[in-house]
Amino acid sequence: MLKTTDLGYWYQDKQQPLFEGINLEFEAGQSYAIIGHSGTGKTTFLSLIAGLDRPKAGEISLDGKSLSKIGLTTYRRHDVSIVFQAYNLFTYMSPLNNLMTAMAITAAEHAGDRDYAQKILEDLGIGADLINRNVQRLSGGQQQRVAIARTMACDANLVVADEPTGNLDEDNTKEVIAQFQRIAHDQHKCVIIVTHEPNVADQCDHQYRLENKQFTAVS
Repeated sequence: MLKTTDLGYWYQDKQQPLFEGINLEFEAGQSYAIIGHSGTGKTTFLSLIAGLDRPKAGEISLDGKSLSKIGLTTYRRHDVSIVFQAYNLFTYMSPLNNLMTAMAITAAEHAGDRDYAQKILEDLGIGADLINRNVQRLSGGQQQRVAIARTMACDANLVVADEPTGNLDEDNTKEVIAQFQRIAHDQHKCVIIVTHEPNVADQCDHQYRLENKQFTAVS
């Protein structure tokens, strides 16, 4: 599904890359954890596969077509959904309106279907008492569930998440990761999570450690 070919990135000095020569494949229906120490380039890698930045070397392709040919704007709108640690919800909207707006912007199959959006929220524990409440009045765990629901409501087959449990307690962390697994296994999407938490990484189907400018599969 998603493939990197000889991928490399650096800031100013080509002789000091964050990583180089990276060849990885990520498949639909699977979840992946990217782990490693702070400063190794995990979030930078995520920004590249999310289409938020361009690699300095190599190529990223989706279903055999390079992102440069797809176009990053088109790719971000239709092919990838991003879950941020800070949630990045529309803070002046309710959970329901957050989903409705996201589906409209991405021209998702169920755009305009309030019942569909409400069902997704309810399945994630955002019930009738919360669905029309301003998201700023929700707890951190509830806001993260809304962010995940937004991902489920849109049609993108690739989901990337940057430290999605960094602000959550242990119970909410378990529930959020369980939801990501459902997205991968039940919705047959590819889920890629950057995390520094071993307990989160261990729940994913695959782990890659970024260290010394290379990715290594963790058994």
